[in-house]
Amino acid sequence: MFMNNYVNPTKTVFGRRWRALRAVTLAALLLRGGAGLAAEQEAAEPNRAAGGPRPAVSASQPAAPSGDAGKEGFHERNPRYRIGRGDILELDFPFVAEFNQTVSVQPDGYVNLKSAGDLYVAGLTTPELIAALKTSYSKILHDPIVSVLLKEFEKPYFTALGKVIRPGKYDLRGETTVSQAVAIAGGLDDAAKHSQILLFRKASNDGFEVKTIDLKRMLRTGDLREDIVLQPGDMVFVPKSLLAKVRPWIPSSSMGMFVNGF
Repeated sequence: MFMNNYVNPTKTVFGRRWRALRAVTLAALLLRGGAGLAAEQEAAEPNRAAGGPRPAVSASQPAAPSGDAGKEGFHERNPRYRIGRGDILELDFPFVAEFNQTVSVQPDGYVNLKSAGDLYVAGLTTPELIAALKTSYSKILHDPIVSVLLKEFEKPYFTALGKVIRPGKYDLRGETTVSQAVAIAGGLDDAAKHSQILLFRKASNDGFEVKTIDLKRMLRTGDLREDIVLQPGDMVFVPKSLLAKVRPWIPSSSMGMFVNGF
């Protein structure tokens, strides 16, 4: 008799609300755990700056520059252009015109020089290339003098990926900051985690430097010092928020009760 009158509490309105509250509580705990991890990392920064123990670096990931070198790289203004594959260069020897030539950077990063063989030039700035040319031609010329004219090159661009309205590749025209890049890509969508935007920048050691930018705090406080100016080839990535990740696992009716202040 007792078993026939028993009602499973999970099938009542209270049971459905209890399941919704449990899912939302789990999401809150995950958010709190992520915030605690971030706080621990920030607390560890003074120890590293003071010469304390540093975290181990994976062999597959290039080590970050010591001191403030990484910060200087992200905040560097007016960087020199670095030669890329497909660029066309004009080499001019004012005193030995027979060595003048126009070369195209091959897909492997090399150029073929008259009487001096192959030279790897990808990633070099113009002054670095001139120094390398002088070294190569010093074997056949005494104190060679050479100038370089960059005739054709890839137009500067940046890439916006992740939870933006229009992800893609955009021309980099003029001085563009991270917040402006997000706006150019249509802004953030509803699932964006705008407190943890990632800026990827190619480093000189063929790796990438990564900078985390709290766009939410920056816009709330009006402090734009963190709004870094982009360089050609930079990638802005907007990750998905934790709530957006757990939302598919929460029933829509339960989510509505939570939003309405259950």
